[in-house]
Amino acid sequence: MKGALIALPLAYAGMASPAWAQVNKSEYKDCPSAADGETLEFCTISVVGNLPTSIGERTEDVDEVPLTAARLESALQQVPSLQQFRRSDARSANPTSQGITLRGLGGNASSRALLFLDDVPQADPFGGWVSWPGYDALNLASARVRKGGGQASAGPGALAGVIELDSIQYRDAAALALAYGSRNSIEGKANYATRLGGGSVTAAASYARGDGFIPIIAGQRGSVDRRAPYEQAGISLRGVAPLNASTELQANVRAFTDTRDRGVDFSDNANSGVDASLRLVDRIGDWQWSATGYVQIREFSSEFGAVAVNRNSVTQTLDQFATPSTGLGARFELRPPVGEQVELRLGGEWRRTDGETREFFTYVAGAPTRFRTAGGQTDSYGGFAELSYQPVEALTLSAGGRLDRWTITDGFRREVNIGGTVRSDDRFADRSGTEWTGRAGLGWEFADGFSLRGAAYRAWRLPTLNELYRPFRVGADATAANENLRPERVEGVDAGLAYDNGTLNLGVTMFRNRLNGAIANVTLGQGPGNFAGVGFVAAGGTYRQRQNLDAIVSKGVELDAGIDLTDAVSLTAGYAFVDAEVRGSGVSAPLNGLRPAQVPRHFGNATLAYEKQSISASATLRYIGAQFEDDANIRTLADAWTLDFDLGFEIMRGLRLQLRGENLFDARVEAAISGSGVIERANPRTLWLGASWKFD
Repeated sequence: MKGALIALPLAYAGMASPAWAQVNKSEYKDCPSAADGETLEFCTISVVGNLPTSIGERTEDVDEVPLTAARLESALQQVPSLQQFRRSDARSANPTSQGITLRGLGGNASSRALLFLDDVPQADPFGGWVSWPGYDALNLASARVRKGGGQASAGPGALAGVIELDSIQYRDAAALALAYGSRNSIEGKANYATRLGGGSVTAAASYARGDGFIPIIAGQRGSVDRRAPYEQAGISLRGVAPLNASTELQANVRAFTDTRDRGVDFSDNANSGVDASLRLVDRIGDWQWSATGYVQIREFSSEFGAVAVNRNSVTQTLDQFATPSTGLGARFELRPPVGEQVELRLGGEWRRTDGETREFFTYVAGAPTRFRTAGGQTDSYGGFAELSYQPVEALTLSAGGRLDRWTITDGFRREVNIGGTVRSDDRFADRSGTEWTGRAGLGWEFADGFSLRGAAYRAWRLPTLNELYRPFRVGADATAANENLRPERVEGVDAGLAYDNGTLNLGVTMFRNRLNGAIANVTLGQGPGNFAGVGFVAAGGTYRQRQNLDAIVSKGVELDAGIDLTDAVSLTAGYAFVDAEVRGSGVSAPLNGLRPAQVPRHFGNATLAYEKQSISASATLRYIGAQFEDDANIRTLADAWTLDFDLGFEIMRGLRLQLRGENLFDARVEAAISGSGVIERANPRTLWLGASWKFD
């Protein structure tokens, strides 16, 4: 007797990625009762592989993100207050600037929100950034943003919140999408899924390339400035096999490659990786549990050049030709049966990051004269417990805690004159410590359609290997590493009120976070001159070092609304106001009272959508407020409005034509500004024409 498969439509808005529509993680069907003597096949079918959604999430601020955009990072832009360090997307930004955060906990390119894919943390093992093109070749069932830190089961790194991606399984379908866009851009994606025996197999592939745009704004360009091309590809494979009536084995493998150029010579960068994981899950037994093990292998390289003031010549300054890194981890969770009104989660986790950078620098007559290598290893070991209690259906109480032991070991930085003497050979002392995470919250549905929730939390993050050991340069500016960085710790509260009657939903959330020991790039001097850890800084350049600030205090409000105007037309909107401020003393005293770099005060978006029969259309207006490029709040990136649109028409069963546009009015979205006032922009107007096919 075979279990029924949960039917899900394919989502095809935007050019859109042929991904399956999002579903609730706990949506699955149980086996019917067996007749005497009859053997039941595995028939509890879950469209995602995780354990059922915890009832404790009723005390959290959770956004379900529609998987309708062509790129995952574009889909996540629908969440107000969620941002990457730079405004540029993965087609033009340097990958090292693509850390992700929420609620103004920025000022640093490392992620302060923790991204998971099928229970596996995804930040780069060496630098903490996110390789976004690697997630376009996935069969995703859902994407969820859990705002606020301190989720004990999430572990270190969840300062601002958690972003969860869940792969789909037990589905028979195939899809293909192709699109051609401005500047000779191409996007192609293919998904395939089938049930195999009692299990399932899914596979996906993606490819994207483009000639790119000239990053430097018109009027400031010189002869060295040109288009910045990109080429990106990825593949993924997932297999699920039932082991008995309640337990299944899940195996995942994915690989990606990502090459970009920054619009001048000596600005190439390449990023690639292979991930693999195994997970055992029992989601329907009396004792629900899961066990996960994973490995991440990453490689990164990047070149850097110094551009003359007149932008008519560029000379190479650094070649970071290899940055191999590895992430390893294992996680176990158990949910024992403790009563219908109580949920208990117990678990443990181990994570390791290991990596090093290898680079040539100090170029003379076009040739490097020095070589540097630097790196180390970090580990964390922890255990957690979360308890959720529903004394009545309308009230949920939750509390959780976690204790982690961390170590930083084998740190080193070595610099040599090529073919000659050793300039420095530093071996840094091993360090260790213990940190705790905690969260307590409540959710109360106090009237028909109305709900109230609130939480208080504490979380922490270990410095990345990149922050600890690798100095870097951006143009004439140079930033030194700091092997003595301490863990960051956030203490926060949030409270929200929501109303939902099925047609109209409204929500307001207020929050306050204090990020103690926030790691930032602190200005210590101006060029010209020689500075510790970086060497010579030219005139017009700034010397900085990564340091722990006293704190960043971020408080604000988030508003969201949605209404079904008719059975075919809907309107959604969101806004976030973030008042973030640095607390500094000592060498960081000049920063006291300033805003963190790259943190705007205002975020907003609104989407009007139409969908009926064979036609779909949507328009999205976004606003991002002004923000400072630098920690000293001297260079300002202007605010910007952008408009995206999408139009789709199904011309026959399974075949859909699509037209979409990004930044339709070609607004200038400033992504960076140098010390000499040279402005770099983010993606200009881009139009796409595409077709998608689905085969059920």
